[in-house]
Amino acid sequence: MAPFAKVGGLGDVVGSLPPAQARDGHQVTVALPAYQKVLAQLGLDPRAARPVGYRVDGREVMGTVQETWHQGVRLLLIGRPEYFDRPGIYGDAGGSYWDNGERFGWFCGATLSALRDIPPAADVILAHDWPAGLIPVFLRAHGFPDDPLEQTASAMVLHNVAHQGLFPGDLAARFAIPPLYGGEDLLESAGAISFLKAGVALATIVITVSPTYAREILWPGYGEGLEDLLLARGDDLHGILNGLDVGSWNPATDTALPRPFTAADLSGKAAVKAALQHELGFRADAALPLFGMVSRIDPQKGVDLVEQVAPLLVERQAQLVVLGTGQRRLIEPLLGLAAMWHQSVAVVERFDESLAHRIYGGSDFFLMPSRFEPCGLGQMAALRYGTLPIVRRTGGLADTVIDLDEHPETGTGFVFEHADAAGLAWACERALRRFTEGPRVLDPIRRRAMELDFSWDHSARIYDHVLERAALREKRRVLLEY
Repeated sequence: MAPFAKVGGLGDVVGSLPPAQARDGHQVTVALPAYQKVLAQLGLDPRAARPVGYRVDGREVMGTVQETWHQGVRLLLIGRPEYFDRPGIYGDAGGSYWDNGERFGWFCGATLSALRDIPPAADVILAHDWPAGLIPVFLRAHGFPDDPLEQTASAMVLHNVAHQGLFPGDLAARFAIPPLYGGEDLLESAGAISFLKAGVALATIVITVSPTYAREILWPGYGEGLEDLLLARGDDLHGILNGLDVGSWNPATDTALPRPFTAADLSGKAAVKAALQHELGFRADAALPLFGMVSRIDPQKGVDLVEQVAPLLVERQAQLVVLGTGQRRLIEPLLGLAAMWHQSVAVVERFDESLAHRIYGGSDFFLMPSRFEPCGLGQMAALRYGTLPIVRRTGGLADTVIDLDEHPETGTGFVFEHADAAGLAWACERALRRFTEGPRVLDPIRRRAMELDFSWDHSARIYDHVLERAALREKRRVLLEY
């Protein structure tokens, strides 16, 4: 949950959606593991912690729950030093923690134990990605007479089905999950237990982070082996576009920028570009098109395609900056290009939130040639800063970027179909042609992009409708059982 702990877009969503729901008048609680870094930021008094536990291997494994508030949202910090007093979230430089299945399985159960002590009972619990995937399972399998959560619905929220939380099959027995919930149709995946699959199979509803991604994951290649199960959920599967924290991403108030700007006055954007060019060691020249990329360095993100297209950009007198960390085999070729063309290509291999804001604000075009992209926030931030995205037509990119050549009156970027260098080069060529037409043509497009509403307030209202249906369905199911 940003700003306390963040790994990818999930942290942004959990940091933004609950406060938006609270602003709509809901009573919202977020349960978060008591990670080392979270406790350090919040400075909670451990003497105020309450005991909480869940059964593992037939014994009650105890931890603590601490409570605080953030932007109108109740935070429950579910702690057990053996599990969460570590420097990483899911792992460290050596890889994933070996006991992640036990850590997050216990967290799911302990969260339910803590929620049972907080009236009124929750109408619905959103389980975000595989770490919370056993929430729907435990709700169904571990209920008891007069359980306060008997009528509580669950929503499994899929941020990326490529990450499924696969663990040894004996975890099912260790958490006393009845055989009724086992088998390849529900819990198991090739002899292992899949937290994400379990959540998809047993949640009241399933939500994913964009309408297009909700359709894509029904097909082999996108569904990562879950496509048949997802297809079987039918109308229970909903695609709701993620929002953007428009308070943090606002060029009019962004302190990371050397000069603010708005859609009404774009002069500040030119100043941000000049400052960024200087910062990167480039020639500060408004006539040179600047392409930016802020990304995890991973094959999913199409970083190898950017490497292949970089010579074309340099040949066309363009500048390119890439900010991110990730796989060495993808970073090394980019670093080689930067060494060869140090006045045109810059690669910054670190996490730098402030520089990221300047790249969004100072670039002319933003590269997101993803092979798949469940939602993506980078293209939304780029649009908010008047930087026109160049994206592949997939997932949330397809839902948020309108191609300028296909729709001249409403277009906001450049879209290509196939995940190859030729497609990206074609889109970049079109962007370069637009750039030569100058501010008279580009500025109205930039203003159009900046005026789009990607705030969480809109998406939160769609969540309201979907979650209300889930809550009513679960109450009806319980009543029918009686």
